[in-house]
Amino acid sequence: MSNKILMYPSCLKSSTIIPIPKKSATDSLNDYRPIALTPIIMKCFERLVLHHLKTCLPSTFNAHQFAYRAIRSTEDAIAIALHNALSHLEHQESYVRMLFIDYSSAFNTIIPDILFSKLTDLGFPSLTCTWIRNFLTDRPQTVKLGPHISSTCTLSTGSPQGYVLSPILYSLYTHDCRPAHHQNTIIKFADDTTVVGLISKGDEAAYRDEILRLSDWCSANNLTLNTTKTKEIILEFRRHRADPAPLYINGDCVERVQTFKFLGTIISADLTWSVNTTAVIKKAQQRLHFLRVLKKNNLKKKLLETYRSAVESLLTYCITVWYCSCTEAKRKGIQRIINTAQRIIGCPLPSLKDLYNSRCLSRAQNIEKDHSHPGSHLFNLLPSGRRYRCIKSRTNRLKDSFFPRAIITLNTHMH
Repeated sequence: MSNKILMYPSCLKSSTIIPIPKKSATDSLNDYRPIALTPIIMKCFERLVLHHLKTCLPSTFNAHQFAYRAIRSTEDAIAIALHNALSHLEHQESYVRMLFIDYSSAFNTIIPDILFSKLTDLGFPSLTCTWIRNFLTDRPQTVKLGPHISSTCTLSTGSPQGYVLSPILYSLYTHDCRPAHHQNTIIKFADDTTVVGLISKGDEAAYRDEILRLSDWCSANNLTLNTTKTKEIILEFRRHRADPAPLYINGDCVERVQTFKFLGTIISADLTWSVNTTAVIKKAQQRLHFLRVLKKNNLKKKLLETYRSAVESLLTYCITVWYCSCTEAKRKGIQRIINTAQRIIGCPLPSLKDLYNSRCLSRAQNIEKDHSHPGSHLFNLLPSGRRYRCIKSRTNRLKDSFFPRAIITLNTHMH
């Protein structure tokens, strides 16, 4: 009887795969993202299971996996990655190599039996582990392209994009992908993986060994590193720079770039935010058009709601990471967007500085309370218990980054 309870009806596991182009010009099948359309009742049930999985996450779960964790976001992942890099760059003869890894069809490569073993090791209930394994096996699938529909095939590998459970199942599947050397950090947000290698005096042995181990781990877990889309940025401010040797993965040379879009925010090798803020200003100016259209059609009640969802959300994305480090000219450029929106809406809006201060305080308070957060150890009370110990910094790069500023904001609020 218990086996029947754990069986998921085949009709509810069926899905229709719609290939969506990842870019405007497609050259191969890898340029398409397979999106699974599933029965609505299945998605509802998946959400119940998702809530159950979140409540069962053990305290030993990888702290550097930021997806599907309470009160954590991409902003936390970026802040931790940059703090590790900036703290290391305070030392002489140091530089940082950041490797942004891309996997080929990551969600589609999950092996149910391997996931079952990993869930068991994490301490999930046996019934939950068995149900998930059944959920991922013997799934009928068809592919629809325009009016054409393929014949049905049955799969027992992967958890396609479009499933509610796919991101968290992938996070659980890769929880044991951890650094072997203390000089390295592996930052993860679902299938977005970044290796931060801290290099001192030109010794890259630990970093290169980490990449080799990661490649072996991928092979053992049926994951394929897409070396074409994997990129690397080198952060260094040494006076006498020697160009580091290129990095090879599986015989392919990894491209070294000057900018990279890391979890929605553009990071530059010189750690300035001009490219990122320029992109934000350009997008925000385009979205002001929606406000003008609403005002022209006398839909005043929708103006503020649209501004907050379409414009303010864009202007403030990861604002605690880049605000203090960007130039005054760029801040004024973003503030002009807010001023324009204010004139269109006809009511006062919070300034960019006020938005930054409120979000910085809120995020700092959340991290300070969450002792499992990888940044919580930076919030140390002084013996008096009235203030937090400030982070010492030699350069403005570190001083103006999130964690030092967050501690200053908390201390100001305490007074």
